[in-house]
Amino acid sequence: MCSILGFASQNVIKNRKELLLGSKRLHHRGPDDSGEWLSDDGRVGFAHNRLSIVDLSSKGHQPMFNVNNNLVIIFNGEIYNHIELSKILLDKGYKFKSQTDTEVILSAYLEWGEECVSFFNGMFAFAIYDLVKQNIFIARDRAGEKPLYYHHKNGFFRFSSELKGLLEDKSLPRKIDNDALDSFLTMGFVAGEKCILDGFNKLPAAHSLTFNLDSNNISVKKYWELPVNQSSNHSELSLVEELEGLLDNSVKLQLSADVPVGVLLSGGVDSSLITAIASRHIKNLKTFNVRFPGQGKFDETEYARKISNHFGTEHIELEASQVDVDMLIKLARQFDEPIVDSSMIPMFMVSELVQKHCKVVLGGDGGDELFGGYEHYSRLLWMDKYYKFIPLFLRQAAVLMSDKTMPLGMKGKNWIQSLRYDLNTEVPLIANYFDSINRKKLMQSTFSNWPLVAEGILNSQIPHNKDLLQRLTRMDFHNYLTEDILVKVDRASMLNSLEIRAPFLDKNIIEFAFKKVPSSLKATSKNKKILLKSLTRQILPTDFDSNRKQGFSIPINEWLKKGKFRDFFYNILLDPQTIFDRKTVEKLFKYQDMGFNNGERLFALLMFELWRREYKISI
Repeated sequence: MCSILGFASQNVIKNRKELLLGSKRLHHRGPDDSGEWLSDDGRVGFAHNRLSIVDLSSKGHQPMFNVNNNLVIIFNGEIYNHIELSKILLDKGYKFKSQTDTEVILSAYLEWGEECVSFFNGMFAFAIYDLVKQNIFIARDRAGEKPLYYHHKNGFFRFSSELKGLLEDKSLPRKIDNDALDSFLTMGFVAGEKCILDGFNKLPAAHSLTFNLDSNNISVKKYWELPVNQSSNHSELSLVEELEGLLDNSVKLQLSADVPVGVLLSGGVDSSLITAIASRHIKNLKTFNVRFPGQGKFDETEYARKISNHFGTEHIELEASQVDVDMLIKLARQFDEPIVDSSMIPMFMVSELVQKHCKVVLGGDGGDELFGGYEHYSRLLWMDKYYKFIPLFLRQAAVLMSDKTMPLGMKGKNWIQSLRYDLNTEVPLIANYFDSINRKKLMQSTFSNWPLVAEGILNSQIPHNKDLLQRLTRMDFHNYLTEDILVKVDRASMLNSLEIRAPFLDKNIIEFAFKKVPSSLKATSKNKKILLKSLTRQILPTDFDSNRKQGFSIPINEWLKKGKFRDFFYNILLDPQTIFDRKTVEKLFKYQDMGFNNGERLFALLMFELWRREYKISI
């Protein structure tokens, strides 16, 4: 795992070395080695920080050139099938000086051009400069595990693994994109190519970008998409067997490294399955579980220990320290583009502790989106079954009444609001942090006419599928997984120079889950993760509780009752500097004191304000 940063221009750049200074802000992503390269014509510059995982020798140094010195690459991530690809390329006459996947990418680009990305199975963001074609070619992995931001203006293109790498250049404008902020306040993240800053973009997952220095043209294209579901002819038994084989292969590939590899073990379905399969391939497999002090109901130690004992892993139980407000400031600085997910706190703490024992760990991310693991899937299937007999206009009338009478944070409000949707074609936003009425109130002291665009952005992304669960899982794969879960994991782990891999996000497992597995074997109104649970019955202990779901979480509503966190939130959000309407924020605190759950909403506003002040962002 690494960081990449670079620029390319139509014209000669005089202060080229200064433009690479942002790479120093990304040192946490790759503390083992660093390198820079500037083209002879004064128009291109690449910088790289390396976290050495495969081939720890100096042969893995980047920026890396091909044999003919007409291609140069910087790469962040892992190509898990690089050994298989190297054999194919060797047969075609290519030669390799190292054991790195970076060199394989270069040869693959020479052989297949921009289509090379379709051959890669892994998590990646890389940039290749073709000195002959005068092109910068950039690509990002299918699920969006690795990030890539870019800025293009006046013939000048620049990119970075994290936004802070670009913001090191003080000449770049730092103004909020209001449409993006509206999305953040609604969904908890900024989806797709949009960025929270005006003029900046994210390269979307499963997309590539080409910038030509001479023409100044940028082209962005999607190189992969989820397959159409064709699930009618497969029995449950055959699907379980196929899934086990695919997961076994994925775990085996992702265990490959020249540094110690472990597993994050919570004792839930996903991490337990990965532990079971990883233990087949590694003796004395290291597994890690973290206990958070004073949070008994969030303690998963007992469940993780049971799985570890069954599979004979070298189990390491760690205890996190107390959380303080300085950690929130640190995370706001690290996350660049804010997201609304307070579980970034335990994710950071886990990464900080595990990094002292291991450089690479496997996690269970992706299992819920691929195999129907979220509670709201079952709830919405139940609603679709029973509420469809109530005319839509009556349901929408009930929603209007709730908008007027139910305060934010009141239990059941979001679910009542979901009644407004036609479940034959639409997808309700269950994690609706601020609805249109409350967004207008929240922004009224700064903007007289706040643009309400988030609902339109959301609706434009709904998959065209008659099957409700297909719509839900595909929507979550492209949005919640990519823009929240994977951002949280990447930023929190990379801040601690720890690489977290996700076997469920293997290309072949993703395509299997969406192409072959019917919705009836993912979730129903009464059950979830049906196919995965069938696999647990085959390879996990007989007394394993497959219905337990915990996940990373913190008692944020408890923290906000009184004490240092309450004071910190209050002081930041009611400071005259804040862009949010004071009376609206005060109401959120009032509702919180009345027992309503607005902790995550207040966390959203706090992290945005901390980030905005850290990077001196204007409105």
